[in-house]
Amino acid sequence: MNKNGQRPATTPYILNAESLFKSYLSGNETLQVLKGSTIRLRQAEMAVIRGASGTGKSTLLHILATLDKPDSGKIEYDGVDVKTMNHKALADFRNLHVGFVYQFHNLLPEFSALENVMMPGLIAGGKKEHLKQRALDLLERVGVSARADHRPNQLSGGEAQRVAVARALFNKPSIVYADEPTGNLDHRTAEELLELFFELNRELGQTFLIATHNERMAGRIARRFIIENGLILEDTCI
Repeated sequence: MNKNGQRPATTPYILNAESLFKSYLSGNETLQVLKGSTIRLRQAEMAVIRGASGTGKSTLLHILATLDKPDSGKIEYDGVDVKTMNHKALADFRNLHVGFVYQFHNLLPEFSALENVMMPGLIAGGKKEHLKQRALDLLERVGVSARADHRPNQLSGGEAQRVAVARALFNKPSIVYADEPTGNLDHRTAEELLELFFELNRELGQTFLIATHNERMAGRIARRFIIENGLILEDTCI
């Protein structure tokens, strides 16, 4: 958005990330993780990114979600360069426009499932009474409304991940990033979660970028990327 709160002219991509470089210090050595990676996504696309452990999938997702910063490169959402935002503006943008699902759900243990789902709205300054119904609707949508008053330690792994998905959807984000979302689940529960992603993509037009080792999951998703040697390539070999 510009300073008048208006979006620029529509661009073909809701995400346009170009020439991303990222390195870390490892002892006395510099580990170059991303070496000029570029990735673009359109509204309502469902995409997957694969790669061996340590190739930078999580690093990439954290950078795209503005949870980490690249050493250099450009990240635009609907034509807006996030590098132009100050710390507060970036935090607000992330809360409103980016959803993130972690492998281990990262729910806040002291809050109920309902309160966890409401959290992005509360952070954005919404009134609790206005947020509760949306949270209940989302819990119903992901199939765990009966667990609304339960805390995370009272939920199964699959239930906790569904609550995490509802939380990620709360502010109707541009993109939901999912980092190995089925990695901690048994096969049946993983399949159920994947079906939920497909339903949300199909029925809500929700854009997803999923990092996974699960080749069965990857093989069912139309837009596929692979990360090798710090670069992102279109993967047509699955």
